[in-house]
Amino acid sequence: MLSKKLPKINFIGNKEKIASWICKQFPKQANSVFDAFSGGTSISYEAKKYGFKVFSNDVLKINYILAQALIENNKETLSKKDTELIFKGKPFKGFMYKNYSKVHFFPEECKELDLYRKNINKLSSNYKKTLALSLLRRSMIRKMPYSRFNIVWKKVVQLRDEEFSYKYYKRKRGYHNQSLKHHFLENVTSYNDAIFNNNKKNKAINLDVFTAIDKVKADVVYLDPPYTGTMNDYYSFYGLIDSYILSKKIKRFKNNFIDKKQALNNFDKLFFKLKKFKYWFLSYNNQSYPTSAQLLKLLKKYSKNVKLIKKKHNYKITGKNKKETNTEYLFIIKNK
Repeated sequence: MLSKKLPKINFIGNKEKIASWICKQFPKQANSVFDAFSGGTSISYEAKKYGFKVFSNDVLKINYILAQALIENNKETLSKKDTELIFKGKPFKGFMYKNYSKVHFFPEECKELDLYRKNINKLSSNYKKTLALSLLRRSMIRKMPYSRFNIVWKKVVQLRDEEFSYKYYKRKRGYHNQSLKHHFLENVTSYNDAIFNNNKKNKAINLDVFTAIDKVKADVVYLDPPYTGTMNDYYSFYGLIDSYILSKKIKRFKNNFIDKKQALNNFDKLFFKLKKFKYWFLSYNNQSYPTSAQLLKLLKKYSKNVKLIKKKHNYKITGKNKKETNTEYLFIIKNK
């Protein structure tokens, strides 16, 4: 397996720390993996390292772009000339300035984002553009308290005040006030270094999961849906970046795994559609709904060969020193 490293993505719910443990469970005789909810691409990237042909799907445009840049892309990187082009020119009042000044960013930052978006379109290839947008995503998130875009402006301003942050949280968080350009340039080498060729024709997809399932043929399907009953609402976390990329405000996508009322029906619908895949892998955890017992019962409607393995998984809560212990569940299903 290659020793390449996924660059820093900052995606809530990312499986980077346990990606190797998950991919080691995939059958050795399998040749391809369909990552149906790819998110920050940690499983897709690890599967690519393991030599699988990877289909990486997500309903969010920015996650699709991440997959294009890091999974589908086998060789293209950003040169010094490319980065100079991205930052060339005078910031101007465009889409971000008109819609998100003093909503998520200060006015001057919005004008910079408008310039960089325009310049990225001038890059010579699609993979260079997706890599640049992935880096700009990282830059935008580094400037946001709690690394997500559902924080009200008053709180953003408060938490970007380093003295306030130190007084109440004992952390200045100076990185919030470093420039977008600084964050981009600080990370460009690690993103370039992450690009590699696993000699497979990997594919990024940008569809709702139920549509994507109909279009993909693979030996293994890996499922990491939003964990129902948790705080994770990826539209509110990252939808702003999709709007920025498209230069228009996007609508909430039809993905209701976060809604408890629809969760069991959605899982039933999902499992029903997976019949063509020989191996299914489902990530979930002990904090979420449905429970492991409910999921096991539902899965056994579709296969008699269902196994559940568990792993303790510690994560650091943003802004706090304490750690909360989660148990990660991995359901392994062999279909007839």
